[in-house]
Amino acid sequence: MTEFRIADTFTDSLARLTSQEQKAVKMTAFDLQMDISASGLSFHKLDRAKDANFWSVRVNADIRLIVHRTATSLLLAYVGHHDAAYKWAERRKIERHPTTGAMQLVEVRERIEEIETFEPKGGLASIEATQPGKPSVSLFDNLRKYELMAFGVPEEWVDDVRRATEDTLFEVLEHLPQEAQEALLKLAVGEKPEPPQPAPVDADPFAHPDAQRRFRVLTNVEELQLALDYPWDKWAVFLHPAQRALVQRDFSGPARVSGSAGTGKTIVALHRAVHLARSRPQARVLLTTFSKPLANALRRKLASLIASEPGTASRITVKAITAVGYDLYAGRFGQPQIAAHTLIKTLIAKAAAEVEGHKFSSHFLYDEWTEIADAWQLKSWEAYRDVSRLGRKTRIGGKQREILWEIFSGVRKRLAERNSVTWAEVFGQLTKGLADKTQRPFDHAVIDECQDLGVAEARFLGALAGEKPNGLFFAGDLGQRIFQQPFSWKALGLDVRGRSFTLRINYRTSHQIRLHADRLLPTSVSDIDGNIEGRKGTVSLFDGPAPQVTVCHSTEGEADVVGGWIAERLRTGCQPHEIGIFVRSEAELKRARVALKIGGCRFVELSDKVEVEDGAAAISTMHFAKGLEFRSVAVMACDDEVIPLQVRMEAVSDDADLEDVYDTERHLLYVACTRARDHLLVTGVDPVSEFLDDFLKGE
Repeated sequence: MTEFRIADTFTDSLARLTSQEQKAVKMTAFDLQMDISASGLSFHKLDRAKDANFWSVRVNADIRLIVHRTATSLLLAYVGHHDAAYKWAERRKIERHPTTGAMQLVEVRERIEEIETFEPKGGLASIEATQPGKPSVSLFDNLRKYELMAFGVPEEWVDDVRRATEDTLFEVLEHLPQEAQEALLKLAVGEKPEPPQPAPVDADPFAHPDAQRRFRVLTNVEELQLALDYPWDKWAVFLHPAQRALVQRDFSGPARVSGSAGTGKTIVALHRAVHLARSRPQARVLLTTFSKPLANALRRKLASLIASEPGTASRITVKAITAVGYDLYAGRFGQPQIAAHTLIKTLIAKAAAEVEGHKFSSHFLYDEWTEIADAWQLKSWEAYRDVSRLGRKTRIGGKQREILWEIFSGVRKRLAERNSVTWAEVFGQLTKGLADKTQRPFDHAVIDECQDLGVAEARFLGALAGEKPNGLFFAGDLGQRIFQQPFSWKALGLDVRGRSFTLRINYRTSHQIRLHADRLLPTSVSDIDGNIEGRKGTVSLFDGPAPQVTVCHSTEGEADVVGGWIAERLRTGCQPHEIGIFVRSEAELKRARVALKIGGCRFVELSDKVEVEDGAAAISTMHFAKGLEFRSVAVMACDDEVIPLQVRMEAVSDDADLEDVYDTERHLLYVACTRARDHLLVTGVDPVSEFLDDFLKGE
């Protein structure tokens, strides 16, 4: 029986064809899988190819499939127009790496193509975020041939690697297998990666973990359909070995995967949910996150991942955590009447007015209610008196607590009179119910963007499955926390120490964009329980133009700069839906609208109910940027007093709380900037945000 495989180079090349061409390619690919000897298939031996096993298969008059054919296997390697496909095959070979034992698709070393570098258009007071000039020093000339080959560098590329400098590194990397790229990038930034253990001589080279990230065995038509229908979603077919290990690993308790933006945390979460459902045929799996738009995005990705497995899909529930809480509460207690934030503020003001002898501001009272009294579901004076108030920096004494509790008791009384509940109370009641029941609504839960979970939701999840092996799997990044104040997970029974892992390969964002965005955050971030998430050692797998920062003299000038940039992106092949424009708050959305009109681009404004559309650019506040990615991103209105937001700063009643405000404001800008894959423009009107000094640090 012929083993049928697909390479990631095939899915990449398929995505570059037109929809009609893709349709014809898919039909030919299905024919090959069904019967390689079918009479209608036209194979042609490539005499000029360095690899004797490369053949072409005719799709139509112009399109050719490049396949690697042996007596026992067929690999879909590439597809393209006739001359381009032949040229690609003539400069490639598939061979077992002599040191690592992994099967590789190696580019034959003839010459290194010169890469056309991007020169951004000049703008008003434009500042290019580029690295200062450095002498050209060979980065790896201190490493011997066998050392480089231990990292997966093909033998014929060793000399080029040893000559590589900071200026030429990415040009060389483009010609190397991914495991070699990753190791060299880590070496270039001062890391010391461990070479993988060589595989036994008689081991299947396609079974090597590094080979599985680029070659996939397809055992049925459904798997091939998935790979061909979503060629741009390589994550649906190919996983990095570090990602696959986390997806399939057994954990004795709650586990967490972290990593900076673009490292594939969501991908790991999706595959983890599917793995749990596949490997446990009776299990009910919850895949959740903190917002409805993110949950919708997870649902679409999951559908593409297991489209051919309705049985598995039926046992995975994908909902925002609030939707989970609402449905479970409604089923047990009746539909909850959720108290709006405005109502809570009104009730706090009324209760505070009835209590004499305090000087607490309305802002402090609201935060103390939402982050302590309500979040922890404190229902008695003794509980509030003894709570540690982790995450709250303003210290209060015993007498002050008594006054505060009198106010909060009044709030609870008024809520009960209205038959209203808060979200924290919804999850508090559900948590109590779980303690009384052996029957649980879900056996496992996978939580994406976990850094923005609230106390009550986290406690609910702990009661749901926290004590079970493989019960809870969290994915998130403390550096992207923008909605919740920090709190102790350990205090809720969610101890992930010893089961926390960090992803360090960035697939989404170019080296230049990631480098500058990372300057907005410290090199490591720790939570209250002492778990540390570090950014050091994270590498991006592709190069790109430097991000551009433009300081303008007026909002009109800014609109002209961004509008011209949008028009240029469209002229150079970027599609409208591949463009995102982000601002700090709704007050600045008008500036984005004007810029898009100048750029001649249709747009939609994102919200809980409106998502990205084909044929339209997206604009939104930075809060709605979470979970999105675009080829080109403009972050506008980065003015002084806009980010960090002056209104928010002035509302802080205690200097001790300013640090948290600054942190979340930085996180917002970081989230917005890291939505960009290839092009990033940051603009503001003079005087601009102090954060841009950090973004340009070292320039």
